[in-house]
Amino acid sequence: MSGRSAFLIALFVSVSAFAEYAPQAGDIVFHTSRSAQSKAIQAATKSPYSHMGIVLFRDGKPYVYEAVQPVKYTPLQQWLDRGEGRRYVIKRLKSPLSAAAVDKLYQDSKRYEGKPYDLAFEWSDDRIYCSELVWKLYQSATGLELAPLSRLGDFDLAHPAVKAKLKERYGTNIPINEPVVSPAAIFASPLLQTVATK
Repeated sequence: MSGRSAFLIALFVSVSAFAEYAPQAGDIVFHTSRSAQSKAIQAATKSPYSHMGIVLFRDGKPYVYEAVQPVKYTPLQQWLDRGEGRRYVIKRLKSPLSAAAVDKLYQDSKRYEGKPYDLAFEWSDDRIYCSELVWKLYQSATGLELAPLSRLGDFDLAHPAVKAKLKERYGTNIPINEPVVSPAAIFASPLLQTVATK
């Protein structure tokens, strides 16, 4: 294959990757993580979607800003490909974000970059988990609460996979009254509409 042919194929792939989806800053992406705790999250929340992030641009390219270990930017296509079966859902606010709100998203995102992942799902900014990151960014940038907060005790804690993770994380002292927000709650938000799925 000639160098020119290889270049054209690469160009076609890069353009066609988002042929049916035009990323916008603030889009919210969901997939089923392949992490060790994914099954427990799915069981506790009764949702297949166990991980999420927010689309932001860097140097004109779309990335997913996500709370993993640590909070960081991941190229959008890499993030979409990483989910189980390469399946994903992308949602967007029904009412478009203002330019000021988008600027605030970028500004507020700086406060979380590099922070460690929160294995205990505590409602603090010292450590942070995926849905907490998206919820807090939207709340601070737009004033919107994408979903009502729940308590840890509101989820299905009796499922064997969930019980095992809770024992691993908390021992016998489970903070059932800790405020939490799950990917499932944000996925179900009436403020959002689906713009792409696979």
